[in-house]
Amino acid sequence: MKEIIVIGGGGFAKEVVWLAHDCNRKVRGVLDDNTFTHGADVQGAIVLGSVDSWVDYTSDCEFVIAIGNPRTRKAVSDKMQLLGKPNFATLIHPSARYSNTVSFGQGSIICAGSILTADITLGAHNILNLNVTVGHECKFGDFITVAPMAAISGNVILDDLVEIGTGATIRQGLNLQKGSMLGMGGVLTKNIPERTIFAGNPAKKLKEITE
Repeated sequence: MKEIIVIGGGGFAKEVVWLAHDCNRKVRGVLDDNTFTHGADVQGAIVLGSVDSWVDYTSDCEFVIAIGNPRTRKAVSDKMQLLGKPNFATLIHPSARYSNTVSFGQGSIICAGSILTADITLGAHNILNLNVTVGHECKFGDFITVAPMAAISGNVILDDLVEIGTGATIRQGLNLQKGSMLGMGGVLTKNIPERTIFAGNPAKKLKEITE
């Protein structure tokens, strides 16, 4: 089995190094574009260099992008793929529970305690953090981040680049459109339009996302 290289040297990278070890995957090291981190120790893994140097490790390593922000994660993935076709690993913690009708996209990270029930499809580079629950027949796009202890009911659709805050809950059958966000502790009872932030209980529109 190939070794893992973690992309990103922040706090979530520390958790992903630990996750990889729990999955019995050896971690070769970390890559990060912040040159001040080069040579640093990240939960026992050394920062080997910048992200572009992934091409030096293709023969015997797989990669996982441990960056919580969906837009940044996508930008890093796009940057890597300008230089070739990286082999992205999918890491699923041994304590996560899921049925045989759940499919995971490449590069996804499923953390400890998560539960996914039946007929669920996850796209590429999704992050489900600690103790996330996902109900039946949910469909997730690419580059989605779900923070710890979020509860997503059945038949929910999350489009690309959606972000769900810690402890948020989503009612059955809703759609969070591309680039939208539900804030920490939010209780969602209606659909969220594209690139819009909702927060509160019940969750209401807070603002639109502009970049």
